[in-house]
Amino acid sequence: MIRHFLDIESQSKETIAYLIKKSYEMKTTKYVSKELEHKTVGLIFEKPSLRTRVSFEVGIQQLGGNSLILHREEIGLGEREAIKDASRVLSRFVDMIMLRTFEHEKLVEFAKYSDIPIINGLTDNSHPCQAIADILTIYENFGTLKGLNVLYLGDDNNVSSSLAEVCVKAEMNCVISSPTLIARRSSVATFEQDPLIAIQNADVIYTDTWVSMGDTSSKEHLDALRPYQINAELMKKAKSNAIVMHCLPAHRGHEITDAVIESEQSVVFDQAENRVHAQKAIMHYLISSIQT
Repeated sequence: MIRHFLDIESQSKETIAYLIKKSYEMKTTKYVSKELEHKTVGLIFEKPSLRTRVSFEVGIQQLGGNSLILHREEIGLGEREAIKDASRVLSRFVDMIMLRTFEHEKLVEFAKYSDIPIINGLTDNSHPCQAIADILTIYENFGTLKGLNVLYLGDDNNVSSSLAEVCVKAEMNCVISSPTLIARRSSVATFEQDPLIAIQNADVIYTDTWVSMGDTSSKEHLDALRPYQINAELMKKAKSNAIVMHCLPAHRGHEITDAVIESEQSVVFDQAENRVHAQKAIMHYLISSIQT
């Protein structure tokens, strides 16, 4: 049976636990292999990327495979060609596909007609590869996950959605402090509007850019988010051993200050590195569904 990795919610607790363990092993052993030897992974970018592209290409090379980059103007999903047609054709050419796009529905339709594993590199709804890198980062800092308190501050978006879902799978507590809470998140996270209260018990303090890539924002929206900036004053309310995370790119001086991102509590660059190890674990997991 072909497996896909489209979101965190649809993965079992056992799968998430496996990916955490495998990505940690891959990082600590500097894992290289030939699992993807003579195989090609197609990387479709309808949204530009630094970390997603580089981490996938490096991970594919370390697993012995080849990567093929396709941009929006080259493939035209749903415009130049029907999504289901492109999916069927690419299934005959490559062995796995990572799709980074806007509409989550486009990803779901692409996977529906695919005969090979599909990985969600990001959609407007979900960022599951980032969530695995995040949880790896938390694990290597605390040596455990169960019972930890994770706080997300700022604009409630695809990153906070996947973060909340992965916290549930790993038995961590997730609090979202935001003026823009998405109602559907209430079932998997606790909401605390006051960031000064929310930060007090947090082991992990996480934020993301206030305006997602390709989006625009009003002055009113940005003004409402200013109290949620991670800065020195807010960090005084946090535990001394709390870690600070950001999925990058960061808008320094907006959602997080330069001083905090450069502080000893910041693990944002370890978090960025962990995209490679997380995605290697995901590809390792998916390729086994082809080989069995």
